Amino acid sequence: MLWEIAFRITETGEASVYVQELKPVADSLGLSALVAALPLVIVLVLLGGVRMKAHRAGLIGLLAAALVAWLAYGMPVGQTLSSAAQGAVFGLFPILWIVVNALWVYRMTVRTRHFDILRRSFGRLSDDPRIQALVVAFCFGALLEALAGFGAPVAICSVMLVALGFDPVRAAVVALVANTAPVAFGAMGTPVVTLAQVTGLPLDSVASVVGRQTPLLALVVPLLLVGLVDGRRGLRETWMPALACGVAFAAAQFAASNYVSAQLADIGASLAGAAALVAVPHARRPAAEPVRAAVLTGVRSEDLDQEDPRPEVVRAYAPYALIVVIFSIAQIPAVKDWLAKATRVFDWPFLNVANPDGEPVGGNVFTLPLVSTGGTLVLLAGLCTAVVLGVHARVAVKEWAATVHELRFAILTVTSVLALAYVMNLSGQAATIGHFVAAAGAGLAFLSPVLGWFGVAVSGSDTSANALFGALQVSAARESGLSPELLAAANSSGGVLGKMISPQNLTIACAAVGLAGREGDLLRKVLPWSAGLLLIMCLIVVGQSSPVLEWMLP
Repeated sequence: MLWEIAFRITETGEASVYVQELKPVADSLGLSALVAALPLVIVLVLLGGVRMKAHRAGLIGLLAAALVAWLAYGMPVGQTLSSAAQGAVFGLFPILWIVVNALWVYRMTVRTRHFDILRRSFGRLSDDPRIQALVVAFCFGALLEALAGFGAPVAICSVMLVALGFDPVRAAVVALVANTAPVAFGAMGTPVVTLAQVTGLPLDSVASVVGRQTPLLALVVPLLLVGLVDGRRGLRETWMPALACGVAFAAAQFAASNYVSAQLADIGASLAGAAALVAVPHARRPAAEPVRAAVLTGVRSEDLDQEDPRPEVVRAYAPYALIVVIFSIAQIPAVKDWLAKATRVFDWPFLNVANPDGEPVGGNVFTLPLVSTGGTLVLLAGLCTAVVLGVHARVAVKEWAATVHELRFAILTVTSVLALAYVMNLSGQAATIGHFVAAAGAGLAFLSPVLGWFGVAVSGSDTSANALFGALQVSAARESGLSPELLAAANSSGGVLGKMISPQNLTIACAAVGLAGREGDLLRKVLPWSAGLLLIMCLIVVGQSSPVLEWMLP
C-alpha cells in the first residue's frame, strides 16, 4: 500500500528509524558519490548550461534528490517528503521572512519618496565620483546587504550611481564588485545561520571563523573600487580614504561577528566604513574637473541639486536607524532571553533519522524562533517606519503584499533549494559525497572555497550554496582531519566571490541600469576580479589550515 510505503510507523506511533548508509550503491563509495551528486549536477547543468529559470531548476533538482534518496538510499518516502518539507519551511521561516520584511521597508521609503532624499544626501557628501562609489556601492550597499541581500544591493546601488552620473556599465560593475565582503553576513546573517543549521555546528563558532576571513576582503575591495572607477589615478589620489574605509569596515565586521552578533556584523561594518570616510579630510575635497569629466560620462539626475528640509533628511535615514536600534536592543542579554521564551523546539513529524553510527541527527528536531528571529525584528522596525514616514496602514499592507508578489519566484527558488539540501543531508547523500571528497586530503583546504564559489555562481545565493554544500564540507573535513568550522566557513567566504558572476546578479544589474541582454559584457569585466579574489581566499584558507596562519582561528 502507498500509505504503508510513505509512512512506516512503529507500534509506539513514531516513524521507524532510518539509518543513513554511506555506500548504498554496489557497496562502492565512488559509485555512491556519483549517484548522490546527480541532483547537484542536474541543478548546475539546468542553470548554467540550459539557462533554465532558477525556480524550475530547483524544483527539478528537488525531485531528483527525492528519487535518489528513495530508490538508491532506501529512505522511506514519508521521511523523504518530511525532510523536504522541513527544508522548505526553514526557507520560508526564518530566511524569506527576513528578506520580505527588509524589502518591504525599502518599498515604503520609495513610496514616500524618502529614498530620493537619501540618494541626494549621499550625493552631497562628496562630489568626487570615486568617493561616491565607496559611499554608495560599498558602505550603503553593505547596509542593504545586511538588511535584505538577495540582489537588492546591486539593483539599488546601480540605479543610485547612474543617477549620480556614472556610465551604466561602470555603475553595474562597481555595484557587483562591491557586493562581496558583506555577503556572508547578509540578510541579518542568514547565510551563516543557514550554514550552522545544515551542518549542526554552533552559530557562534561558524560566524567567528567567517569573521576572520571576509574582513581580509574588505581591506582590498575599496581599493579595487576606486581603481575600477578611475584607474591608477584613482588609486594614487584616493587610496587613503579607501584604505581607511576598508580598515574600519574590516575591524567592525571582525569585532561584531566574533564578540557581538552575526546578525549585526554588516550593519556595524557599513556604518563604521561610512564614518571613516567622513572622518578623512581627503574624502571631502572637491574632485578635479578632469576626474569628473572622465568618470561621470553618464547623464546626471536633474534633482541632485534640490535642497531637502533637514527634518525630511532625518526621516529618510530613520528606517535604517530604527533597524539598527531594534537589533541592538534585541542583543541585550535580558531582552534576548525574554525574546527567546517564544522559541518553540519540537520533533519534526514523520522524521526519525540516525547517522551511520546509529546516533540521532539534529534534523529530527526543528527550532522555530518566532520573535527573536531577524525577520520579526525587521517587521517591528517596518511598523515603526510606517509611523515615522506617515504611511497609512492600508498602504503599508498593500506594499507588503506587493513585496511578496515581487519575490514570488525567489520564494519558490529558495524553498526548493533548501528542500533539496535537507533531503540530501538527511538521506546521507551529502555525507557520501563528503567522504569521497575527503580523499583530497590537505588539498581540500584549497578546494573548499572553490566549491562555495561555484555554488553561489550558479545559484546566486550564499545561503543556497551553504545549504547545498555546508554538510558536505563538514563531512569531508572530519574525514580528512581538518577543522569542520574552517571548511564550513570557507564555503561561505569563497561563495561571496561568486556572487558577482552569478547569472541572477548579472541579470539584476543589467535590468537596473537599462542594459538588458548585455550580461555577457558584464561577466567578462567582473570574472577576472572574481577569480583573482577567489585565489586570495583559497590561499588564506590553506594558510589557516596550517601553522602559517593557524593563529588566526579562534
